[in-house]
Amino acid sequence: MSSGLFCAAALAAPGDSFSIQGFGTLGAVRTTTDQVEFVRDLSQARGATDKWTGKTDSALGLQANWQVNPQWQAVAQVLSRYRFDRTFHPEMAWAFVKFEPSPNLSLRAGRLGTEFFMLADSRWVGYSFLTVRPPGDYFWHLPFYSIHGADASLAVSLGEGVVRGKVFYGQSRGHIPLADEQWDIRRSPMLGGYLEYQLGGLQLRGSYANIRFRNDLPLAPVLAREKNIVLPAAAAEYLKTRDTRTHYYSLGLVYDKGPFQAQLMLNHIDQGTRALSDSNAGYLLLGYRIGKMTPFVGYSRVLSRKYAKPELGDPLSNDVAAYVIEDSHSDQKTIFAGARWDVARNVALKAQWDGIRGDSSSLFPYRKDDRSRWDGRMDVFSLSLDFVF
Repeated sequence: MSSGLFCAAALAAPGDSFSIQGFGTLGAVRTTTDQVEFVRDLSQARGATDKWTGKTDSALGLQANWQVNPQWQAVAQVLSRYRFDRTFHPEMAWAFVKFEPSPNLSLRAGRLGTEFFMLADSRWVGYSFLTVRPPGDYFWHLPFYSIHGADASLAVSLGEGVVRGKVFYGQSRGHIPLADEQWDIRRSPMLGGYLEYQLGGLQLRGSYANIRFRNDLPLAPVLAREKNIVLPAAAAEYLKTRDTRTHYYSLGLVYDKGPFQAQLMLNHIDQGTRALSDSNAGYLLLGYRIGKMTPFVGYSRVLSRKYAKPELGDPLSNDVAAYVIEDSHSDQKTIFAGARWDVARNVALKAQWDGIRGDSSSLFPYRKDDRSRWDGRMDVFSLSLDFVF
């Protein structure tokens, strides 16, 4: 099976009128520091430190597919993972109907997975990835997992390959944790699409998406609780996220043929608010199958823009705004290496090391950061058992 191209939607056997399948990960991770907490992405409230934890990567999902007839299909997926509210409370990740009026046209409506970046819709199907988790420098800015909306995709032959295109529109779901508060991103409009070319084991995709946030970050209660600071009105206006629009651009290349696997991903995020920093990120992943073993190595990099210190008329507003802006800065590179062992059909064991080397100002998206001691460096050790059934 092509681990890099596996998608959760492919869990169902297309010939069955009704089927239930599942996927899961039992993961353990620890780091070499207690200065920050390492998270999988922004959707997690707490993270890993220098003690082993199973919260960061463990997940369990069930998916039901009902093939009503050759044109109509209904899909529902329930997922349990570590969430913004520090629980594993199961949630309905997908719930949609799909209509295929022709073999090359697909229309879906309901609760859909997001596809801002290539491979993003299957991020919690650990078995689909060569690595223990998708590279964080690239994916952690993307805490959006599903929308309420609709999409349309079309595939046409081009020479010996296939060109696919998709457009989508909907409203986001969920919350993003900020200290002991949550940023409510529900009902924030999203739209986007991608254009992809596939030739044999090669896939090339360019994507664009944007979101317009309905609510401001909960900065006032966070600053009051964490720093005993009243958020000045000037700083609140300067840092507003309500009615701002963030743009996501990405380019992805995946090659999976024979024993060799490779992925090259690049993205640019243009934030519409001063509270979050624009960023550029990318990664390169190489793997080579040797029997049931696939060793891999990779490199990732993320760098966000540093803004000039605000000039808001009074020192307190300037200092508070600068403090918040600094919290969204990233400047680090990661070298990672490991191996995947396909021990049995639909079961894989993985081990991975991540060497994170960054500037001490690189705080995003870590939790519980101790700015006085954080030097931007840590090693992350991960083990996982991934399966589909």
